[in-house]
Amino acid sequence: MSNKIQYNKVVTRFAPSPTGFMHIGGVRTALFAWLWARKNNGTFILRIEDTDKKREVEGSIDHIMASLKWLGIDWDEGVDIGGEHAPYKQSKRLYTYKKYANILVEKGLAYADPYSEEEVANFRKSAEENKKPFLYRKHRPENPPLWDGSKPLRLKTNVKKHKWHDLVRGDLEAGEEAVDDLVLIKSDGYPTYNFAHIIDDLLMKVTHIFRADEFISSTPNYLAIYEALEIKRPEFVTLPPILGEAGTKKLGKRDGAKDILDYQKEGYLPEAMLNFLAFIGWNPGGGDNREILSKDEIIKSFDLSHIQISGAKFNEEKLDWINKEHLKKLSRKGFVKKAKQYFNEIGINIKEILAEKNLSETEFDNYLVQFKDRITTFRDLVIFMYGYITTTDDLKNLEISKVEKINTTSILPTSYNYHAPTDYLFKSKDPNLSEVWELFIKKNIIGDLSKNKTLKEYLTETNDLLIEIKSNDWKKIEKNKNDTSLWRYAEKMGKGNILWPLRVVLSGKDKSPDPFEIMKKIGKKSSLRRIKNTLKIIDISDLKVFSTNTNNNQISDPEVFNINTNNNKTSITLH
Repeated sequence: MSNKIQYNKVVTRFAPSPTGFMHIGGVRTALFAWLWARKNNGTFILRIEDTDKKREVEGSIDHIMASLKWLGIDWDEGVDIGGEHAPYKQSKRLYTYKKYANILVEKGLAYADPYSEEEVANFRKSAEENKKPFLYRKHRPENPPLWDGSKPLRLKTNVKKHKWHDLVRGDLEAGEEAVDDLVLIKSDGYPTYNFAHIIDDLLMKVTHIFRADEFISSTPNYLAIYEALEIKRPEFVTLPPILGEAGTKKLGKRDGAKDILDYQKEGYLPEAMLNFLAFIGWNPGGGDNREILSKDEIIKSFDLSHIQISGAKFNEEKLDWINKEHLKKLSRKGFVKKAKQYFNEIGINIKEILAEKNLSETEFDNYLVQFKDRITTFRDLVIFMYGYITTTDDLKNLEISKVEKINTTSILPTSYNYHAPTDYLFKSKDPNLSEVWELFIKKNIIGDLSKNKTLKEYLTETNDLLIEIKSNDWKKIEKNKNDTSLWRYAEKMGKGNILWPLRVVLSGKDKSPDPFEIMKKIGKKSSLRRIKNTLKIIDISDLKVFSTNTNNNQISDPEVFNINTNNNKTSITLH
């Protein structure tokens, strides 16, 4: 006869402890349990294991629920919505654990621990000195006191070998040394995890336990409890460990592991994160090599036989790629909606921007869409548009008053010029020439006569080739860029030598949309004007060396321009 539950309906659960941090591993466990329940039209339960009051962090339960909701993981029964098996906090179910503890006491399978902490420590020390594993059952009292709740209650373990089957790992076994007289109820009246989760799973009719691999070593003790209570056990589904990018050890905080909601703050799409997490230790199998799947597609494909045994790497580059692919799949309307939602989450007021810039919502939406294929996350969108969507005062407000929502220092690179406007996609808003100049110096493509001459030649030829493009053809300059004489020139001289400087000239930014995209947006006249203005500041034959590291330096030609460098800041004024 099987010692496992016979079930007609799949019931899974996620039972985290409210300790404040939602690790990627825990969220992946919740996801797989949820996927299996949804795949089988079953029930998914959210239960809170809050019996360790010393480790509990205030607000953690709300944090857990917010994390799951962000990913689109819903539950059928749980701590906030109740259900058939309420309550769903272990601290509210103490009477239940005491009931089953008394059953074991009455059967002679549990006893009160008579020893002090000091005595147990001495037992442990003696085992270490004799180079033997510490087993409490070796010190099991012959005549324990009656259990009145003031002392810990321990299981009187039946010492034997255990064998079991895991739906991922297959047949497993452990020897006698793996079982011990573990604590069931602590002296404070709270149950241990080892005992409480078994009782809860029994009463909530859980059929499948999705768990991390570290629970394998504890399984023999769980089996001893199932046996003592004479109850059937659920199926075990042990997930592979999540490894750091090096693939040599488990992912931890020291390896850059973050709370799941940190990824929300960084502008990742929830559907992309869910897609990414699903593929950490699982794949659709059956010759299906797709990696970009919707939530419904993942549910349809999810099968326990395709969960791998070996460790799975956590690769943020892969996450970035998956997020970028999901961004591409968004419709124009969907992209704008999610971008605005992100702005709202980090404290950027769209209505104030529209009023300050005198823009209609449609104009602003058109502006947002220009970046759709250029960003990896919505954080990138903030970086691209920062000077446009915020003022200096807005930045201060975002950094100070919105600090609880988002850490701006993790969003914006320290080298980013917060005060520079980035509304260069408007025809009349030419980029700041100081930014153009400093980027050229940073990339070491200007600064002496030879470099200046080379850049001048490249930009002059670029200007001449663009002049030849007719107005009607200019409207298709982005679509037909591969057919333009400028593209052919860039291929001949090196795209980095031609197109990157052009990008900087047009936008004043190291990162911006494709230069052909910018030129289409701002038109021929504005594009040529920006190139001409840049040529002016390098078209001085006696400009030998100019460095932004030179303090209080001034170089000028009264008829053309004036350059001032003070305290490592460059200012350029055309005359």
